[in-house]
Amino acid sequence: MQITQIGLDHKTAPVQVRELLALPAARIPDALETLSASECAGSGYAQEGVLLSTCNRLEVYALVEDGPEGDGALREYLERISGVSRSQFDPHLQVRHGQAAAVHLCEVACGLDSMVLGESQIQGQVIEAHQMALAHGATGTVLSALFRTAIQAGKRARTETAISQHAVSVSHVAVELAGQIYDNLTDKVALLIGAGEMAELAAKNLVDHGIGSLLVVNRSAGRAAGLARQFGGEALGWDRLNRALLQADIVISSTAAPHAILRRDVVETAIQMRRNRPLFIIDIAVPRDVEPAVGGISNVFLYDIDDLQQVVDANLAQRQREIPRVKAIIKAKVSEFMAWYRTLDVVPTIVDLRRQVERIREMELERAMRRLGGLSDPERDVVRIFSQRLVNKILHQPTVRLKERANGCDSYYYVEALRELFGLPRPKPEMDQERPGG
Repeated sequence: MQITQIGLDHKTAPVQVRELLALPAARIPDALETLSASECAGSGYAQEGVLLSTCNRLEVYALVEDGPEGDGALREYLERISGVSRSQFDPHLQVRHGQAAAVHLCEVACGLDSMVLGESQIQGQVIEAHQMALAHGATGTVLSALFRTAIQAGKRARTETAISQHAVSVSHVAVELAGQIYDNLTDKVALLIGAGEMAELAAKNLVDHGIGSLLVVNRSAGRAAGLARQFGGEALGWDRLNRALLQADIVISSTAAPHAILRRDVVETAIQMRRNRPLFIIDIAVPRDVEPAVGGISNVFLYDIDDLQQVVDANLAQRQREIPRVKAIIKAKVSEFMAWYRTLDVVPTIVDLRRQVERIREMELERAMRRLGGLSDPERDVVRIFSQRLVNKILHQPTVRLKERANGCDSYYYVEALRELFGLPRPKPEMDQERPGG
């Protein structure tokens, strides 16, 4: 059996192809039962299987037959669950085997393979994928050990390195900047102008940073109300924008307006009415929502998208410097996993070999005893001990050499050769065998 990863992501496939294979959450249980050879699913396409489905990737991790047959089965599986002709997605598929598959999963869990380097959400998605596979009986000894390895690598990467530190999205940087201006956000009022995706991200980050109050102003009252309701804020009509400037400590503007919506005269009036209380304005719109001249007003601190992008670029550079440290963690964890994985066939093979030779010994010993006739008990013991010692001495060197090869990359070939030469059946991994990561 072989560990295989097959799938596509944002690096290998455009969004129109990824959409073809996208799996809604409600369909994943049926897809798992179709994939794995569980008791309730018949033969399945794999001995074990886990599906990792996110907005940017669909990957299948499976324990399958070696060689083209296993890869072909998984391609057929993707065609079946998607209802899409294989020719439409096959050129975009990535296929990895063994150690390469293990390294890839660890890189995914650590955020090295994400659109945003080091993002943390993927760690939870890897955990959820494993738990879902466990709940539906799709995974087993090998893939559970692999996913635990990846999850542990992800946790170590985020605690021992700075791969997920230093915000690398404009919305995150905007809110972190506000947190640097104000020591405590719990008594501050934030005003969001706009209710699109950028505003939603900013709202989430503000709430996560403990903002005291959240106001939302948008030309579409319905969208403003929806965003305010989602984050426990208050929606205001567009006609109340100037009044909202009197309340706010932080303004984040991200509309799609073709011209500036916050002019110098409007903000100057607001500052005077605020009795010069400082106002922190972050303009993340393109084209800009705030006239550049606003930045010249006393007690107004204005940052635009270019200011924030400089911070984003600097933070991303800091994350990139952590990549070698994360890869070192991955290398150590994968080495531990592969050492365990390579022993799965070695120990059962040694046991099976000894059992088979022992059956032959007992059968031939019984035949010899019948031919020898009236031996005394001491004489029979001598013959029996001789047969046992002879078998042990013959098997000693093969057993020692096979154990020595257990942690090597070529152990598989020795196991296969031994099973082929002695006609031993292929074993299934024992469920109670000690696994990496406990």
